[in-house]
Amino acid sequence: MSTRGFPEGFLWGAATASYQVEGAVREDGRGESIWDRFCATPGAIHGGDTGEVACDHYHRWKDDVENMRDLGLTSYRFSIAWPRLFPNGHGKLNRRGLDFYETLVDALLEARIQPAPTLYHWDLPQALQDIGGWTNKDTASWFADYAECVFTHLGDRVKTWITLNEPQVAAFVGHADGRHAPGLKDLGAAVQASHVLMRAHALAVSEFRDLCHGSRIGISLDLHTMYPWTDGMSDVEAAHRADGKLNRWFLDPVLKGTYPSDIMEIYRRLGVAPRIEADDLATLSSNPVDFVGVNYYFPQRAYADDRGVLGFEFAQLKDSPKTDMGWEVYPAGLCDLLIRLKNDYADPALMITENGAAYPDGTMEKGQVQDHDRIEYLASHLRECRRAIEHGVKLQGYFLWTLMDNFEWGFGYSKRFGITHVDYRTQARTWKKSASWYQSVIASNGGVL
Repeated sequence: MSTRGFPEGFLWGAATASYQVEGAVREDGRGESIWDRFCATPGAIHGGDTGEVACDHYHRWKDDVENMRDLGLTSYRFSIAWPRLFPNGHGKLNRRGLDFYETLVDALLEARIQPAPTLYHWDLPQALQDIGGWTNKDTASWFADYAECVFTHLGDRVKTWITLNEPQVAAFVGHADGRHAPGLKDLGAAVQASHVLMRAHALAVSEFRDLCHGSRIGISLDLHTMYPWTDGMSDVEAAHRADGKLNRWFLDPVLKGTYPSDIMEIYRRLGVAPRIEADDLATLSSNPVDFVGVNYYFPQRAYADDRGVLGFEFAQLKDSPKTDMGWEVYPAGLCDLLIRLKNDYADPALMITENGAAYPDGTMEKGQVQDHDRIEYLASHLRECRRAIEHGVKLQGYFLWTLMDNFEWGFGYSKRFGITHVDYRTQARTWKKSASWYQSVIASNGGVL
């Protein structure tokens, strides 16, 4: 095996999200989020599960930081719950909510772990959803106000920031597919939400530039390497449209300050184009990011099909390995994606802000989950990261998904992504074999790969 390591200063992290781990949804003045409301909808979540307790991280954060220290993490990506700070989305700050994150940041720094907060990982205050949520252009301004508050109070200690997590999922899975909060099935609402999210991102970056100097800010996008199902022209064109909907619709405004014209034309033809105001594109183009966070789990293989709204559908290779989510395992797709970003978007700085796999975790030995499938998944993807770096990609860090088993959105507690096993009855945390493996990867700066 190669003993080549990663660049000096490469960040080795793990990631979580507030609603998936914190619990304490009614404590210390926290307001209701759209995920609290969605989880209360009969049939919305597998097994009727909710995030009311989750991993109880709100109370057990000290143990979790100690776990991170033992792993050797050099950075921790977490998200801040907007309704903890502003229960109604705007107005008076809930100081007790902010205190939690200030304490967490201080503990991380004491443990020599760089905090990397995400401002929005899908838990919109329900009070804002009641007046339109992400389809309401004012939500972008309220998000900027919330961001300004967080930057003001934490900016002296935090050096890496992320505005939004996966706006594609927030917009389309939440507003068109109905599988995530707020549970709508309206393509027009989804497209409009995607634009308001992009405007919110740009306004937050603008606030950051005014308040935080010597720090960096980016956005986390869920990106898929897009392959045509066949070499036929119709499938090649379908894959390009699919890439436009899932990837370019978000990459282009973030990195070019505009939307892809081919997808915009389709949305206009369908009568669902977003309402773009006069200064929106100028706001996007004048607030570039310092890095793009890449969330990669699996590729997509598209074929032409008129039953799809944009004329494509997805298929999977029959014999390819799959995770417990049913997602294809294709590590080479990650390197292909990173090189594509380098070539198509003027060589941006990149970070892997999520990469991981759910598996049943049924094999036990001496009380420890023997998750060899997860180790192989992570190792193979990290080797592709290193290969991309050797091709000149400016990759600055890797955040494994996830630090510990948690509430997996619509799947409830039925899927486990963690390298730390969580017993949801007792909240006991136990390292899986993958945790010890990741510890050795970090200690060797990737040399053991």
